[in-house]
Amino acid sequence: QVRLVESGGGSVQAGGSLRLSCAASADIHEIKCMAWFRQAPGKEREGVAAIYTSGGRATYYADSGKGRFTISLDNDELTVYLQMNSLNPEDSAMYHCAAGIGGIRDYCSPIFWGQGTQVTVSS
Repeated sequence: QVRLVESGGGSVQAGGSLRLSCAASADIHEIKCMAWFRQAPGKEREGVAAIYTSGGRATYYADSGKGRFTISLDNDELTVYLQMNSLNPEDSAMYHCAAGIGGIRDYCSPIFWGQGTQVTVSS
């Protein structure tokens, strides 16, 4: 099965940047779709970004990213990234990597999940 391990989270001040990584234990080209989700305490989980792992690698972003986030692939390392710029406190959450067989507009309808990496943004 696909195993996903996130890293790169941490604490930053508002306006700062973080780059999250999601290392996959399988060929992500066989997964078809990878996504990032986030969930803050007391709030529902929300999709952040998604990308197809083949073809033109089309991407999809939630409005919450506001053009600040970029999802990308590094096939050499079987890794999916989420570059987050201009972070603000409402971006604070546990960020989870996910893989699935759905479309990017559905954030891949995940069937595999990583354990999460914490992002904390202070004002």
